[in-house]
Amino acid sequence: MDGIINVLKPVGMTSTDIVRWVLRKTKVEKAGHIGTLDPGAAGVLPVCVGKATRLAEYHTVLGKTYRAEITLGITTATQDAFGEEIFRTVPNISQQNFEQTLEKFVGEIEQIPPMYSAVKKNGRPLYEYARKGQEIAREKRHVTVHRLEMIEWDEQTYPKALMDIDCSKGTYIRTLCHDIGMALGCGAHMSFLLRLRAGKFLLESAYTLEEIEKNISNQDYRFLLNSEWGLELPEVRILPHRLKAFQNGLATGKAMVEGEIPDESIPVKVFCEGDFIGIGIWNDGCLCPSKVLC
Repeated sequence: MDGIINVLKPVGMTSTDIVRWVLRKTKVEKAGHIGTLDPGAAGVLPVCVGKATRLAEYHTVLGKTYRAEITLGITTATQDAFGEEIFRTVPNISQQNFEQTLEKFVGEIEQIPPMYSAVKKNGRPLYEYARKGQEIAREKRHVTVHRLEMIEWDEQTYPKALMDIDCSKGTYIRTLCHDIGMALGCGAHMSFLLRLRAGKFLLESAYTLEEIEKNISNQDYRFLLNSEWGLELPEVRILPHRLKAFQNGLATGKAMVEGEIPDESIPVKVFCEGDFIGIGIWNDGCLCPSKVLC
């Protein structure tokens, strides 16, 4: 079994929990998720199985879309609803103030990864330090928020707002909520998160764990996408007599390759007689194998 499963991750499971579940149910030897979701978040979590795990690096660079709820006036240690409350104040914030502040967070922004995260420092994830009450200096990251749109405003003692966010990989939505609260002067935390999209993987085409398990028991594998599905890379085709050479790691000249030839060092999806066989890189006018899957 080689391919990708677009999993609808439920609240309460870690991304690693999902991978372990997939390994147990599918009986494959290898599996890995594309982009981490926190235990308290739900939504799209693509999981590569079998040979497709070798392609995960090409998926993780793709953008994401989220629907998040922010609660103003309450700050937590984890920047979400599951952490210890550390500050509370009744905000005097209007919907107009809130929407004007959102505009400051569109485009390239800087974020400091939260202490409760899997980012590693000195070889250890930050959450290990956080659980011991230690605060570690973290380097700022540059991420891009392409769209930040408020879709609902709930006026109450501690106002809440629903937002839709298109962003680059590596964007922490709970940190975005925290930073919006700081900019407003009242603090905030992320009280709900749903990932709507990861690259080309969409929420409406994701499968629940129950659906996957039922399909496996019925030997119905429609949930398994092709290994190359969703890869936003140019495509090329090599002539059949060059297949063995590609499998053996040998380069193929331009004359024996059909399709779009991009700039050098840009990865391409490689097909032979309609079958996906791996990833190649152009180098000195030749197609060189990078990942061989056939």
